[in-house]
Amino acid sequence: MAIMKTKKFNKYIFEFLSIFLAVILAFALNNWNQNRKDRFAENKILSEINNGLTRDLKDIKENVSGHKMGLKAVNYFTKAIANKPVSKDSLIIYYFSLTRDFISIQNKSGYETLKSKGLELIQNDSLRTEIISIYEYDYNTLRKLEENYYELQFHESYFKEINYTLSKNFEFNQAKQITGITIPLEIENDKEKLILTYLLQIQSNRNFILQYYDQVENKIKELKLKIENELKR
Repeated sequence: MAIMKTKKFNKYIFEFLSIFLAVILAFALNNWNQNRKDRFAENKILSEINNGLTRDLKDIKENVSGHKMGLKAVNYFTKAIANKPVSKDSLIIYYFSLTRDFISIQNKSGYETLKSKGLELIQNDSLRTEIISIYEYDYNTLRKLEENYYELQFHESYFKEINYTLSKNFEFNQAKQITGITIPLEIENDKEKLILTYLLQIQSNRNFILQYYDQVENKIKELKLKIENELKR
């Protein structure tokens, strides 16, 4: 009788352990599958963010180039006001570059996908923090500077007065196309001082936004490098 009870007890223990082991294995397998899915989703989103950052760098490069051309335009018209020789062939490009404004184009689809799935999907805390910082702070600041900051709205702030004063000295051909500018300029003394202060403001503000672009560009490059290293893991 004792032997039979022992056999039944051993049988129950075996069945219990078998069920327990099966549950543990099933739980572990489910957890492994979930981690694998999360890792796949994380890599996919990181790749999308990385591709977006690559496009953002191209957009930044174009805006930086435009602002630098604006600085050259400031130098061109400062020389013209000082009655120094300037290239007539360059007038048109500098005329349009002087007060040209820009918008900040940002490719946020990858980041928006991440937010919809939960920021915690990025397991690397440091990487997650840098991604949030770029999109929530740096990009928003850049967009506000380019599109909302009054002193950087060059066309609205300065074009009308500059154009009214300088256009009187433009040269036109028979087809009524601008061909150059007459040196020395005919500008009243008070108007000359006003235009020179505008040129100084344009120069200062373009240098300011260029410095910020440089900071953001470096942050993007550093973030891209960290994302690419994370994808290699």
